[in-house]
Amino acid sequence: MDSLTLTGLLNHVAGEFPSRRAISVSRKFDVTHSRLRELVDSAASRLLASGIGAGDVVALTFPNTVEFVIMFLAVIRARATAAPLNPAYTVDEFEFYLSDSESKLLLTSNGGNTSAQAAASKLNILHATAALPGADSELALSLTHSASGTNLVGEITNDPSDVALFLHTSGTTSRPKGVPLTQLNLVSSVKNIKSAYKLTESDSTVLVLPLFHVHGLMAGLLSPLGVGAAVALPAAGRFSASTFWKDMNQYNATWYTAVPTIHQIILDRHSGNPEPVYPKLRFIRSCSASLAPAISARLEEAFGAPVLEAYAMTEATHLITSNPLPVDGSRKPGSVGRPVGQEMVILVGNGIQQEGSASGEVCIRGPNVTMGYKNNPEANKSAFQFGWFHTGDIGYFDSDGYLYLVGRIKELINRGGEKISPIEVDAILLSHPDISEAVSFGVTDDKYGEEINCAIIPREGSVIDEAEVLRFCRKNLTAFKVPKKVFITDSFPKTASGKIQRRIVAEHFLAQISAAKVPKFGA
Repeated sequence: MDSLTLTGLLNHVAGEFPSRRAISVSRKFDVTHSRLRELVDSAASRLLASGIGAGDVVALTFPNTVEFVIMFLAVIRARATAAPLNPAYTVDEFEFYLSDSESKLLLTSNGGNTSAQAAASKLNILHATAALPGADSELALSLTHSASGTNLVGEITNDPSDVALFLHTSGTTSRPKGVPLTQLNLVSSVKNIKSAYKLTESDSTVLVLPLFHVHGLMAGLLSPLGVGAAVALPAAGRFSASTFWKDMNQYNATWYTAVPTIHQIILDRHSGNPEPVYPKLRFIRSCSASLAPAISARLEEAFGAPVLEAYAMTEATHLITSNPLPVDGSRKPGSVGRPVGQEMVILVGNGIQQEGSASGEVCIRGPNVTMGYKNNPEANKSAFQFGWFHTGDIGYFDSDGYLYLVGRIKELINRGGEKISPIEVDAILLSHPDISEAVSFGVTDDKYGEEINCAIIPREGSVIDEAEVLRFCRKNLTAFKVPKKVFITDSFPKTASGKIQRRIVAEHFLAQISAAKVPKFGA
């Protein structure tokens, strides 16, 4: 049973590699695998004593800190469900996510989060803080608890079917969809990532991606921990270009994973302010958005390591395909590689499988794939057909079995790995009293892959300019969802049937800008 749960795997690792470094808080202290297990079990017992039980949802909103790592693992050890949330959300966004997940408890750092706490208070959700001053310190957790014992977690057995993680993925026709992921989903993904990149206890990485996203959580944190390897957390609690290579050198990093935007930042810093020495890396991984072949080549030249582009999504508990390490085969620029640990087919029409290099919808199945969206039968009916999960991405295989993504059915805007639902942005725009109609859409962007623009029709008799639209969006949306440009018009192009199509709207307005290109959709 232990081999079918993430908690069982981590418990095994702590026994096999007790004194190896698990987590480093940059330039502060290290936590070994055995000490991490002690801290997690202690915190899990505290959660159980406070009334958190199997199936309860606990929301966590932290920077990338050791407290997040401990509390995330403690929540799932207690058979509860962890729901990591972006600390930058607005009060309204926190209220939606806390409500939709049916969270029972909100956990933050000692500094708290004003917006999250305001939303939790409105929903009558308990708030608690966690702090770990040093590796040998006891975790300070502000929870009231019963005096019924300090080792309650010893009575708990984790089950593969336990829903351990709850994340949201943006939809194109509705509010973001809730994705429950089980212990089996998590451990399957960790094993797939270990297999693809031959991770061992000798590996070391620096975490650069946020832990409220499946990429950073699964590939950057849980997979290294699941093989007895080490993860360093930047002192700032987030990616910092100025300290990245210092941390990579200090902790003898052997690899890192990032989105193309961060790779570009790292390259730009290398060009203008190179480090005296770089660590010898086994590989560099890129995922969550399409990586331009030119950027991949520059990374390999600059840092002397193979760049492995991968394809992933929340519903697959991250990894779906990856280019292989050199020892396992060729890496192909422009391809996202071969399936890892799951079945994949290209389907069209009524579940007809495409042969050869014909394009169709990428469909998958395996123990890493979610069993379905929460309370969303319509989305489940659409996504699960003919015995396969339908990704919404269009692609094809080459003769070597490498997947190429050539388009996207969904209308999601992929800004540097951040998936934005245009419907959500439309709704905010339309809540402005002076806006009559609004359409948001993706455009190509050299830095982020895609950027968000919008077009609005003012209400009759009102006067509104771009500055006011942007001010309103900044007030009501997380920064990455705010449109970069606003087109103000008196009409939208429509189809013969009177429908508004984003692609047509985008082409119409971008044609007004000589340097603009039609949106390009990637993985």
